[in-house]
Amino acid sequence: MSGTPTAARACILAAVLCTIWCTLPAYAPDAPVPWGTAVLLAALGLGCEAAGRRSPSGVPGPAAAGAFLPVLLAAAFLLPPAAAALVAASGSLAGRVEQPPYAARRIWRAAQLALTCAAASWAYATLGGPATLGGGGAAPDFPRALLPACAAALAFSLVLTALDAVVLAAAERRPVHRSVSALLPLALGPHLVHALAGLMTAVLWRSPYGPLSALLVLLPMYLSCWVFARYHREQSAHRATIRALVHAVDIKDTYTRGHSERVGRASVLIARELGMDDRRVEGLRFAGILHDIGKLGVPTRVLRKDGPLTPEERRIMELHPEYGHEIVRGIGFLDEARDAILHHHERLDGSGYPYGLSGSRIPEFARVVAVADAFDAMTSTRSYRRARPVPAALAELKRCAGSQFDPRMVGALDRALSRHGWSEADTAVTADEPREPQGPHAPLDSHGPRGPRGAAAGARRNTPPIPHARSAAPLSGPSRDRRR
Repeated sequence: MSGTPTAARACILAAVLCTIWCTLPAYAPDAPVPWGTAVLLAALGLGCEAAGRRSPSGVPGPAAAGAFLPVLLAAAFLLPPAAAALVAASGSLAGRVEQPPYAARRIWRAAQLALTCAAASWAYATLGGPATLGGGGAAPDFPRALLPACAAALAFSLVLTALDAVVLAAAERRPVHRSVSALLPLALGPHLVHALAGLMTAVLWRSPYGPLSALLVLLPMYLSCWVFARYHREQSAHRATIRALVHAVDIKDTYTRGHSERVGRASVLIARELGMDDRRVEGLRFAGILHDIGKLGVPTRVLRKDGPLTPEERRIMELHPEYGHEIVRGIGFLDEARDAILHHHERLDGSGYPYGLSGSRIPEFARVVAVADAFDAMTSTRSYRRARPVPAALAELKRCAGSQFDPRMVGALDRALSRHGWSEADTAVTADEPREPQGPHAPLDSHGPRGPRGAAAGARRNTPPIPHARSAAPLSGPSRDRRR
């Protein structure tokens, strides 16, 4: 615990002392504790935690997703608060801890769950929950049994969230009210589901079939938690992959640092306005974030060149969509995002690159990302010019709708921004050393001051348009630029 802040140590010590105080009544000679039930539930909890702990590092263990919680809530329903706290503490001490400080985290988790389980047991007993479980020849009292079970789930969520908020405030100086408002809504739903599973476990435990029948509830819950944990780990791995790729681009091309994340954000705004389902919205977010990943294949000297690009250098730059498509070809979860990475520089009139597609032949994801890309180009401050106001950027997109951009996507972005806005944090400086802008008619581009042609600037002054190696279409039109 040497690396734990002093305030956090004080929280852990206080939680441990409170846990000891809560469990003392269980040791009284006349305490009405069904020790057989307590031992069996503790063993079951230990088994759940041990199974998660034995999982190899990086492989999702079912306990990590909450397979232990139905056992805790069943203990809260079947045992008095002191005994329920003992069951929670004994099981959680065996759980896996993946981040240091390991000892502090394990002790805190044990004390936290013990106090939480005791609070749930107290709330359940206060509302007469034990009498509704049946047993001894009596049938369970449904639906009256649901009220104390839901109250126990609420108490479980409130105490768990409050303790999390306190330790976060002590360890990270995070405001308590913000932690509570962020964590509590996420906890209520899952804890209610676990409480219902725990209630069914308790009813079967009290039934003539005995504790063995409770496994009929716990085993499916355990398996479902394992599936959920696996899905959660896979999603986390996807996000980590995306972050690593984007970070690599930002390091290589300092002109557009932060650009990818904002394009992903704008793409999501458009997708939601168009009514896309959650799966496609997430795919479009990935597409926006990774649209420039092909810059990893472009020589750094070309990306960071201060003077005008030669025709050969322009041809190299315009290969970045194809490089990007090759880089992500084997990443299966990207799905439609791969098409956006390849085609986000196509134009509706067919003069784009790399293949000169036109109209509806351009994939929908690519048409969304093209609008988001150009919008961020205009509203971001760069080293060679200041950001344009959002209304001016939207006006430019509307002017180019039908020739370069899909009018449907432009309209969706306009409607989304009228509702949600585009905050100052979204228009941050994206280069290390801002310089004075070149003037009120700087080219509309997203990656450099010397674009082939800009929406407001017209034809490029330094070099004539050069056809791409795979397309005879001229490199002209708005928002065209050597670094996009």
